[in-house]
Amino acid sequence: MTVEDIDTAAVEADIRGWIEKAVIGLNLCPFAKAVYVKEQVRIVVSDASTESALLEQLGEELLLLRDTPAEAIDTTLLVHPQVLADFLDYNDFLEHADALVETLALDGELQVASFHPQYQFAGTDPDDASNLTNRAPWPVLHLLHEASIDRAVSAYPDPDAIIERNIATVTALGVEGYRKLLRE
Repeated sequence: MTVEDIDTAAVEADIRGWIEKAVIGLNLCPFAKAVYVKEQVRIVVSDASTESALLEQLGEELLLLRDTPAEAIDTTLLVHPQVLADFLDYNDFLEHADALVETLALDGELQVASFHPQYQFAGTDPDDASNLTNRAPWPVLHLLHEASIDRAVSAYPDPDAIIERNIATVTALGVEGYRKLLRE
């Protein structure tokens, strides 16, 4: 796939649909709606076609997020449709992302969460419905302010129950139901 082949508006629309229908609609992240409706979610569709270019862009986005008040940008979704389509390659890349956070001295301030169309938790089968909690229509590096996470979690009655509830929600929906939800 080349830069010319990517319809960035369509990729962003896919991501927004996923946020609205799955992340917010299924309440997979009870903290997402507030920042999304306040337009504090930055969505960047990367034109990177190599891992090194993506890592460079990730560094730029981390610094931008660090330097921007959370009231303006609370979180960034760095969507990269041209690189790391294979989940195992993507998963390996996450080590580089975490190392970059440390290199930029942002450990404890920012973190990178992961979403991928083929996301698979260790010890699960590829078609296990629990994997749907971290599946997105495109590979995504989700950059977050740790202080925002801490505030949201402290205000939530039982944050430890979120993961279990999410797995129950997507398991009840099933793989086909999840796919149908995103197509609607």
